[in-house]
Amino acid sequence: MTVKSTDRHPQRLHPLPLRIMHWINALAIIILIGSGWKIYNDEVLFGWLHFPDWITIGGEAQGALQWHFLAMWILMINGLCYLGYGIVSGRFRRKLFPIRPREIMANIGDALRFRLSHEDITVYNAVQKLLYAGIIVVIVVQVLSGLAVWKPVQFSELAALFYDFQGSRLVHFIGMAAIVGFIVIHVLLALIVPKTIGAMITGGPRVDPQPDKTPRNAHPPEPAQ
Repeated sequence: MTVKSTDRHPQRLHPLPLRIMHWINALAIIILIGSGWKIYNDEVLFGWLHFPDWITIGGEAQGALQWHFLAMWILMINGLCYLGYGIVSGRFRRKLFPIRPREIMANIGDALRFRLSHEDITVYNAVQKLLYAGIIVVIVVQVLSGLAVWKPVQFSELAALFYDFQGSRLVHFIGMAAIVGFIVIHVLLALIVPKTIGAMITGGPRVDPQPDKTPRNAHPPEPAQ
């Protein structure tokens, strides 16, 4: 008699490849923001806004451009690996979807009343799903608008998506602001729930990669007569 094994092999909440890609992305984004602020100061969009030199990266504008391009390629290559891993492994499907508006509003209400639970870090709430899925979209738009700013003639079709060169710059700036806002929220949440930081370093608790979807009150099938 052949017995089919139903044993599962729990994995870490954050597998090693994902942790490596996460920290590479984080470093690349920090360099992109710091060098981007220096580049912005060289040709501002808003006359009232300048970033202090102590929070910029690259020294002079030319040095900032070199840092920006280096981090851009790192983010693009690592980001593609991250997207591929999330899609092929099914992690995006399991962790980020579905995103239901009703659950988002309920989570926001719980957060405002300080009732939002942080006990189980293996499950993302609706707001987390929205933030994580949204920042992926923002970064994709950042790459496209960045290419349009970098090579507006060679990538004229991309520039046309954002109306023109200045439109590409504006979209790129707004995307930067969205990423900075995400980082602030992300870090604050990590400080509120410190075990999430440890999980992104050690891998966190072990979880079933394919949780049993059978309803708890479901009855086992009747044996064949």
